[in-house]
Amino acid sequence: MGDLARELATGQAVLTKLRIYASFVRVNHSVFALPFALVGALLAARVTPLTLSRVGWIVGAMVTARSAAMGFNRLVDRRFDALNPRTAMRELPRGVMSPLEASVFVGAASCAFVFCAWNLGPLCFALSPVALAIVFWYSLAKRVTWMTQFFLGLAMAVAPVGGWLAAGGGVSWEPVLLAVAIGSWVGGFDVLYACQDVEFDRAHGLRSIPVRFGIRGALGISRLLHVVTIFTLAMLGVTAGLGAVYFGGVVLVAALLAYEQSLVSPHDLSQVKRAFDLNGYVGILYLVITGIALYVE
Repeated sequence: MGDLARELATGQAVLTKLRIYASFVRVNHSVFALPFALVGALLAARVTPLTLSRVGWIVGAMVTARSAAMGFNRLVDRRFDALNPRTAMRELPRGVMSPLEASVFVGAASCAFVFCAWNLGPLCFALSPVALAIVFWYSLAKRVTWMTQFFLGLAMAVAPVGGWLAAGGGVSWEPVLLAVAIGSWVGGFDVLYACQDVEFDRAHGLRSIPVRFGIRGALGISRLLHVVTIFTLAMLGVTAGLGAVYFGGVVLVAALLAYEQSLVSPHDLSQVKRAFDLNGYVGILYLVITGIALYVE
């Protein structure tokens, strides 16, 4: 019985640690960038057919790059997270993960990303350090510039371009338009999210669009960015010669983003998290609709 109890305790400890790591990097937030990377790959696959193994390496690259970026963000922001009531219960501030553990995790995820990129070809491998530098920079940007949310958009815009290149796509406007769409989409919803911390950021010398322009101005910028998102998605449909199903999907994405924006006002930020969470459906919806438009319609 003693051995069984020890085995059960060990298994429980392993599961607890896995849950801590999954929470640390918010694994569920992979639904933001991953669908757009897959859309980039699907668009490129019209010329260079995708294999199942290549799709696997693309997914692996996306998940590991995002995990490395999120881990780095938590690591470098741990002092601010401990001071902010909204983030004080994150893993590093409350001590369930040590800075050394976080550093090892970031290093391992970065190496795994480079390995995935190596399996996707020489170009992806050569660009992998550049991709890591872009996604890591976002975590430091708030210390030096108010354009923080734009840099997150840039970091996420790498995803569809990476998917396109990984699938063997060549020079085209399609990945560029997709990158602008995801960049403006992510930048737009991150502006909303940053509105929650505007007073904390001001008090601690951190910079953001809400700090620079105030809540009302930031909401206006967020809405403008989401208009850019819909416009570029529509332009992509024209450029790629996609049909009615695709444009119907763009209309649905526009409706979701409009609803998201309606939840937040300068006088009421209580629904910011709800608005933020809606974005998980945006990426999945867009991937499904684009896949149908490409292969079924």
